Amino acid sequence: MYICIVKLEQAIQSNKFKDEMHKASINILYTAWWLKTRMSNELKGYGLTHEQYNVLRILKGKHPEQMCVKNITCRMIERSSNVPRIIDRLEIKKLVKRSVSPTDRRETVITLTQSGLTILEASTEKINALMDDMVKIENSDAKQLNELLERLRGQE
Repeated sequence: MYICIVKLEQAIQSNKFKDEMHKASINILYTAWWLKTRMSNELKGYGLTHEQYNVLRILKGKHPEQMCVKNITCRMIERSSNVPRIIDRLEIKKLVKRSVSPTDRRETVITLTQSGLTILEASTEKINALMDDMVKIENSDAKQLNELLERLRGQE
């Protein structure tokens, strides 16, 4: 198997970095963009955005229980996402159902529909295959990378 390694300098056509920490920061941003772009291209085939897919996955984690919008929002990867608008779009597509909370009538709760479960299963299968194809590192390296990224976010 031939693996082509693209250096950051080639990808962004620059080699001017203040230091290795600066380069690592740019590398993280570029890699996140690269992964998200490839995922978004796959999700387009299902009529989903990256954010909509994230909401469906969050709801699947609690299924068959309902979740309030606030709890969905705090689990989002991109915290600045407009979750009520995303839910509106998913509801139009009949992938989620919105209702009034039985315990607090001021609260709106969301649940996955059968269509939502079906599209999530199919899209997740595609995304998993894409990740397996794109992310070619050993588990031990992935573990070390996770530890480094978590340490980086330690001030969060």
